Amino acid sequence: MLVIICSAMYHIGQKFINENINPMVSMTATYLVALIVSIGSIFLFPSKNIVGAFKELSWPSYILGIAVFGIETGFLLAYRNGWNINVAPLFSTTISTLVLVGIGIYIFKEHLSVVNIIGICLCIVGLILMKK
Repeated sequence: MLVIICSAMYHIGQKFINENINPMVSMTATYLVALIVSIGSIFLFPSKNIVGAFKELSWPSYILGIAVFGIETGFLLAYRNGWNINVAPLFSTTISTLVLVGIGIYIFKEHLSVVNIIGICLCIVGLILMKK
């Protein structure tokens, strides 16, 4: 539920950002709020050694930060360039999922069932229909 509610809030917020504001100023404000909420949330997941936990961070945490910045900047620019809120998230999620299917198969050695393959085909058909 958290992902669904926050995803809807995210896209509505992105769509309403003033187009006259420098996109990186907007992103900076967004990340300042996220930093404050993140720091406050540390106490919701108590740990004996919070400082030590920061020392244990590795490359995936930093790559994730870059990825989140890219996703958010991408949506901000997509909406500024006229993408509709009812198309952009669906299009990007579907394409991302198709890329991740390939990564799952080739890197993580995951397997697809017949139902999964049918679902993938339906996603591709959906992309074609969205284009029309």
